Amino acid sequence: MRTEGYVTMLDPFQLKYGQRMGGLLYIPALLGEVFWTAAILAALGATISVIIDIDVKTSIIVSACIAVFYTLFGGLYSVAYTDVVQLFCIFFGLWVTIPFAMTNPNVGDISVNASAMWIKSVDRQYTGVYLDGMLLLIFGGIPWQVYFQRVLSAKSAFNAKILSYVAGVGCVVMAIPSILIGAIATNTDWNNTDYTLRDHRKFPIPEEDMNLILPMVMQYLTPPWVSFFGLGAVSAAVMSSADSSILSASSMFARNIYKLLFRQQSSEQEIVNVMRVSIFGVGILATIMAIMVDSIYMLWYLCSDLVYVILFPQLVSVIYLKGTNTYGSLGGFVIGWFFRLMGGESSMGIPAVMKYPWYDKETNTQLFPFKTFCMLLSFSSIILISYPLKYVFEHGLIPPKYDVFMCIVNVPEETIALASNKMSELTAMTPTEMNGGKINPALKFSQDDLLAVEKFAAKNGKDGEKTNFLSSYEGVESDIPKESS
Repeated sequence: MRTEGYVTMLDPFQLKYGQRMGGLLYIPALLGEVFWTAAILAALGATISVIIDIDVKTSIIVSACIAVFYTLFGGLYSVAYTDVVQLFCIFFGLWVTIPFAMTNPNVGDISVNASAMWIKSVDRQYTGVYLDGMLLLIFGGIPWQVYFQRVLSAKSAFNAKILSYVAGVGCVVMAIPSILIGAIATNTDWNNTDYTLRDHRKFPIPEEDMNLILPMVMQYLTPPWVSFFGLGAVSAAVMSSADSSILSASSMFARNIYKLLFRQQSSEQEIVNVMRVSIFGVGILATIMAIMVDSIYMLWYLCSDLVYVILFPQLVSVIYLKGTNTYGSLGGFVIGWFFRLMGGESSMGIPAVMKYPWYDKETNTQLFPFKTFCMLLSFSSIILISYPLKYVFEHGLIPPKYDVFMCIVNVPEETIALASNKMSELTAMTPTEMNGGKINPALKFSQDDLLAVEKFAAKNGKDGEKTNFLSSYEGVESDIPKESS
């Protein structure tokens, strides 16, 4: 995708399946970003409420405002530069908490009776649930604009690969402190800490307070200055993710929805203004969700749900399966949505209409890995609809006029030109041999594009092609701003 020069994750979808199909695929992408931002805002709210003793809702709103405003004014630069600082804050802030918490006199040795205390076995009854969750969190973590935002802005495809590999290792390393903090909390005698002695809070810790374990360890088991650094680490983690997520959702809306579906001739400044309004919108949605849903883990889990079921098979198809088309993409989209919604979602109060095998009526839990089943249904639908229709249209078994989506045989000339690497009067791109970049046809032609084409044609001795190509743009220069000329 980096080699092809795409700007957002939705670009290949709109290039191959059409603008409206790309607009439909924006829905699960947006919901994923909103759920993710809500989860991390809720995490910060819980942390601040314990350490500073302020209302959770107030801390969520303040955190959201900070993330929205510096993303609003700084854009990708502010997100990229602050992420570097925040990454170091997370790493050192969490790791510095570990030795102080472990050496607290009220904390037992986490290696003693570990299998009985905090390393548990999986009940065979829930094997399908854990398998579903594992696959969801692995493959549902790929089709995210917040990830491709970094990949597609890398200087080269090689840098994008290295960035991805290093990030994978970094995720494992950064997860270790959280696991250790959970183990420390399990081996703590909370009755002898300020949790019960000073603050007179209930023990055993109530179920609704389980999401506060990390800030509680920082607050009650470490010195105040360590608690301060730990709070900085959690705050940095939240801001780092919140700004990226808000920016990615708003940039997809501005470029792939507003510009390509509604205002093809909009200027860059207009797109920037739309993106700024979108930043506010996404921030407000995420803040409302963070306040309404109690479980941080459930929000984190939900954010990958629709991305895994809907977007993952679509991304695999658009990149690797050249024969897929809009019919298959739409069919997979509808089927994936339908079967996923029929399975219900207890955390959002959606009842299960379709009870998959091994359904537990007592707890209203789907024990079958139905999310993976829905993903496979969606993926197979894309293939089983795309390839037969491609065959019957290309072999004349169905007249071209019935290709209503104009994606197999009844293809508009503009689409053919954009998909081709050859020069044509409908392409406004630098040749792929030079930088491998595509420029969306909705963008205005620039003087640099025309000069690059002329130079490329002259260099390759294609004077006739250069003349024919440029002659088709008579009058275009009048539309170019004077300062650009």
